[in-house]
Amino acid sequence: MQKTYVLDTNVLIQAPYALESFEDNRIVLPLAVLEELDGLKGSEGEKGANARQAIRYLETLRSRGNLVEGVELPSGGTLRLEMNCVDVRLPQGFPEYKNDNRLLQVCEGLAQRDEKVVLVTKDILVRIKAQMLGIEAEDFTTEQSPCREEQYTGRCEVFAPEAKFESFKKRGMDMGDVYQSDEEGNCRPVELTVNQFVILRSEQSTRKTQLGRFNGKKIVPLIYKKARPYGVKPRNVGQYFLQEALLASAEEAPLVIVKGMAGTAKTFYSLAAGLDAVMEREEPEYRRILISRPNVQFDDDIGFLPGDEAEKIAPLLRPAIDNLELLVDQNEQERFSNERSLSDKIEELFDRGIISAQALNFIRGRSVTKTYLIIDEAQNLTPKQAKGIITRAGMGTKIILLGDPNQIDHPLLDERTNGLCYAAEKMKGSPLCYQITLSAEECERSPLAMDAVLRM
Repeated sequence: MQKTYVLDTNVLIQAPYALESFEDNRIVLPLAVLEELDGLKGSEGEKGANARQAIRYLETLRSRGNLVEGVELPSGGTLRLEMNCVDVRLPQGFPEYKNDNRLLQVCEGLAQRDEKVVLVTKDILVRIKAQMLGIEAEDFTTEQSPCREEQYTGRCEVFAPEAKFESFKKRGMDMGDVYQSDEEGNCRPVELTVNQFVILRSEQSTRKTQLGRFNGKKIVPLIYKKARPYGVKPRNVGQYFLQEALLASAEEAPLVIVKGMAGTAKTFYSLAAGLDAVMEREEPEYRRILISRPNVQFDDDIGFLPGDEAEKIAPLLRPAIDNLELLVDQNEQERFSNERSLSDKIEELFDRGIISAQALNFIRGRSVTKTYLIIDEAQNLTPKQAKGIITRAGMGTKIILLGDPNQIDHPLLDERTNGLCYAAEKMKGSPLCYQITLSAEECERSPLAMDAVLRM
C-alpha cells in the first residue's frame, strides 16, 4: 500500500537528497516548507548550502511538470506541493501561525481524504505533537545507524585451541581456528570484519590472553604493542587497540574512528600519537597536527566573532590544551609547579606550526595533504559533514574521528543519526579504516570519573 510522506523542512536541511529516499510512495511538501527554504537559502555554512541544493532539485522537477498536481520521481514515487488544508481545525493550543502546526494541518487534511499519512521530521517535539493528534510520525531513517547495542565496536573476544594459541605470535591464526561460546556453552564459528581487533583466549585457561587484528585473511599479532608514543603507555586492552590504530601509517589506515565515553583517553592518546609521528621521528610522518571540533552555533557564527581565526576558535581548543599539558610535561609532581613555563611549551607547539587548529567549515572545503587531522567531538557532526571531512583526505593524511555518541549537543541528531556513528557504519569493513569502541570500564581519567561513568 502506498504511503503519503509529509516532509518537514529540517529533513531537507540535513539531507537535501531526501526526496529520492522514499521509493514508490507519495511525497508531499507543504507550502510552509517552501517558505522556510526561501528564508534559509541565504544562510552561511551547511544549512544554507543544503537549502539551495534542495531548491535546485525542486526546480529540476518543476521543469518536468506541475509540482502542484504532482511530478514523478526517479524512485518511482511522486512529489507534489500542498497549498490546501488551511481550513483544517486543530485542537485549541495549536496556534495556526506556527509552521510546525501548518504541517500538522496538512497531515490531518490528507488523512481525512483516507490517505495513509506519515509525517517525517527531525524535530522530536513535532513528533510528540503529531502523536497527540493521532498522526503517525517518524525520523528520517535513511541515514540512521543501528541501535547502540548493535553498532559495530571494532573488537571481539574469541577462544582458540591451546596449540594454536601458543604459536599465534609466530604464525598468526586462521579465522576458522577460533570460536565463540553462547550462553549454553555451545561453540559457534566467528565472522570477523577486516581490521577488527581480537582478544584471543586459550580454551584451556581463559586467563591467558593475546591481542590481535584480523587483516582480512587471518588474525595477526599487534605490531605496535610495545610502542610508547611520546612516552605514553597503554593502560588497558582498549588503549592497546587504539594505539595500534593511531600508529598505523596513513597509507595503511588513513581513517581511524574512535567511540568512547568521557575519560577513556581518546583525545589524549590521539595527540600523543600525533606528536610522536611529527616530533619524535627522524623523518616526520606528517607536516603537522590539525585539530578541529564541531560546535552547533560556532560553525555558522564564526564570522561574527571578534579577532582572527585562531582567537575565534581558541575556546573550543581548551580540551585539547588540557591534554597537551599532560603530554608536554609528564612529570606529575612537577608539572604544575611553573604554570608559565607549561603554557610557554604549549604555545611553542602552535607557534612552530607543529599543531594548528581550524574551524570545521574551513576544513570541509579543502584538500588536506600529509596531515594528522583530529576531529574531536565528532558525534556532533551531521552525516553530510562527516562525509565532507573524510573525502577531504589527500595523500599522506590520517583522519581521526573521536566522540561519545552519548553526549550530543546538536538539536537534530541522536545516537543513531549523528555523523560519527554514520561514518562508523558506512566504513565498517573498509581495509583503509580502523575502528575501536572503548568501554566504560576503560575510563582512566580518575577513580571518580570511572565511578561516575559506571553509575550515571
